[in-house]
Amino acid sequence: MPAPFISQLCGFLYLKVTYCVSVMMTLTEEDYEVQYWPKLKTAIDHLLNIKPGAYIPISYEQMYSCVYKCVCKQFSERLYNDLLNHLTSHMEYLNQELRKHEGETIPYIETFSFLMHQYLQALSGIVPIFNYMNRFYVENKLKTDLNEELRKLFCLKVVDVHIGNLIKMLDEVSAVPFAISPPTMASVMKNLYALNEGYSKLNPALFSRYLPNILPPTDPAYLDQYAQEARTVQQHIASMEFSHSSTRKRVYEDDISVN
Repeated sequence: MPAPFISQLCGFLYLKVTYCVSVMMTLTEEDYEVQYWPKLKTAIDHLLNIKPGAYIPISYEQMYSCVYKCVCKQFSERLYNDLLNHLTSHMEYLNQELRKHEGETIPYIETFSFLMHQYLQALSGIVPIFNYMNRFYVENKLKTDLNEELRKLFCLKVVDVHIGNLIKMLDEVSAVPFAISPPTMASVMKNLYALNEGYSKLNPALFSRYLPNILPPTDPAYLDQYAQEARTVQQHIASMEFSHSSTRKRVYEDDISVN
């Protein structure tokens, strides 16, 4: 067989294979909407609704592969917007859950603490899934970071909506020993501060009970004032404990039947 013919045949076969691979690798709008995004959306929902500490059996490798293909086929912007829109819808649900407990201080705080913890835990799974999109679209084109943007979104859509009422309730229950468990109180304050340090300016005294370096350095000129404030707080706590103890005693005595 003549060499020129063999060369032409090889060139034809190469173009044929290249064309076939290109067709196989094509990602259409329909492919994205029917195959890729639904898989990613399901994984996101699993992560958003998992209880803190529980395990959800999802294939991170499969999800990462979906994101990789979408980014390579120029669906980065669509994927990013779909992710933000889906999380925004989830945050509307979170707000509805919180509104159910408005006016109920302890259930409200405990629900807020749980939902905030749940969302932040979900981010530890969502961000790695979208790592390829983060590297080649969010960081490279948008000049930001996916994890940071998803935390800002939570602040904007959830925390900022409730922060005034939440801080007021936290301040009220902090004066009642063990009205809210200390770990829950500490978790709420630390997570709020981690999301946005500016929240601490709404009530520096409250945040300073759980976090260091919130208040300015102690001024020696005000030591007597600080001591008096400390004594006032101690007296208040002591009176609360005495009142609580007396109430328990009366309830116990009332329960004793007299024959």
